[in-house]
Amino acid sequence: MGGRKQYDNRFKAQVAIEAIKNERTMAQIASDYEVHPNQVRQRKRQILEESPQLFANGHTQSTSDNDRLIAELYRQIGQLKVELDWLQKKTRLLH
Repeated sequence: MGGRKQYDNRFKAQVAIEAIKNERTMAQIASDYEVHPNQVRQRKRQILEESPQLFANGHTQSTSDNDRLIAELYRQIGQLKVELDWLQKKTRLLH
């Protein structure tokens, strides 16, 4: 027994975009993608409901990612500074 089919997010988005275009009926789209018409309706509704957040959070998300990157870079700089200081101290002891 196979169970339910699992579709990746790209496939789901493709079905939703096709439905948003309104060039064909839900039944035609469902038939072409071999899914139930209710899934087509659900994906269309989902993308229409979530798209405003996608654009609203885009700037916030990239800012958050930049902040994390900056924090990681500062951490690495600090680590390298500690290692450099240690090496300079050890080099002075050898001379």
